[in-house]
Amino acid sequence: MRNQIALTFIFLIAITFLLIFNELVYRRLGLKGEITRKFAHFTATLSTITFPYLFNDHWYVLVLASIFFIVLFISRHGTQLKSIHDIDRKSAGSYLLPLSIYLTFLISIKLDNKFLYILPILILAICDPMAGILGINLKNYNHKIQVLGYKTRKTWLGSGSFLMSSFIISLIALYFYRMVFDLKTFWLALGIAVVGTLIELFSGRGTDNLFVPLSVLLMLVVFL
Repeated sequence: MRNQIALTFIFLIAITFLLIFNELVYRRLGLKGEITRKFAHFTATLSTITFPYLFNDHWYVLVLASIFFIVLFISRHGTQLKSIHDIDRKSAGSYLLPLSIYLTFLISIKLDNKFLYILPILILAICDPMAGILGINLKNYNHKIQVLGYKTRKTWLGSGSFLMSSFIISLIALYFYRMVFDLKTFWLALGIAVVGTLIELFSGRGTDNLFVPLSVLLMLVVFL
């Protein structure tokens, strides 16, 4: 138990230093808030891939998630974390992220399967910021997606990169998990990529941070 508490404290300090570093980079280099926000999303979320190997109880992750949820929620109207909140849109994504990580971890630990946590969080950590950065910064021939007359906030390049990267990540992860490359590995990876992309496409105001990993988790529970 002491080791678990110590690991929780170490992780808390590490993420705090990451946020401080991210804020300094934002202020000193004058980067766009979207860039520093995505960097923090990528590094912080990817670091939590270690959770199934560090913590054997969900309560430790709940403590971490609660602390960062409160910090990010309270700071959204202040000046302390402009590197996270300085964006030209309304988004709850920053403080939904800790909730998403905790819920995914809770379900995976209850079902006693680390993979149910690892793949959804990998997709959330890598594919979401990749889609955001490409969609925002590459303007040429990159138009907003329209579905049945409804114009979404997502772009063809952003959603396309999400689809391809999530498919490749799922394909590799499923192969190493199942240790066989067969039709099921292929169609399940494709299914995860398509469902994740559709969820990301229609989730507004940062709710994709919650719904993308949970939808991937559901696909794994049902079809794996």
